[in-house]
Amino acid sequence: MKNSSHRNGPYRSRDGKIAGVCSGIAEHFSTSPFWIRLIALVILFATGIWPAVIIYFIAAAIMKPAPVRPFESESESEFYDAYVSVPKYTIHHIYEKFKNLDRRIQQMEDTVTARAYDWDSRLSRQ
Repeated sequence: MKNSSHRNGPYRSRDGKIAGVCSGIAEHFSTSPFWIRLIALVILFATGIWPAVIIYFIAAAIMKPAPVRPFESESESEFYDAYVSVPKYTIHHIYEKFKNLDRRIQQMEDTVTARAYDWDSRLSRQ
């Protein structure tokens, strides 16, 4: 997925070699992953192996994974960013929406079944 106007920052690429960090940064800056990986290797050897490896895996933990498909609207982008940032809040938000929807459906069922029950009882008395 190429750089999109809905993006707030770089995402980890799903097509990357190791955790998708370099590929995600390359997609964000619209460049080749080869150059980002080359820069990462230079940093790896210039700073010593462990500092660069630790920074790489911290970046992998901080960066959000790229969405499976492109966003079709700004609200989809906001929902995805909220979900990958705070999944517990987003799941609670979805739960509340479905709970409200379930309550509305039950009210509609009560109304429909009440009328049906009323007609059945009238017909059975006569």
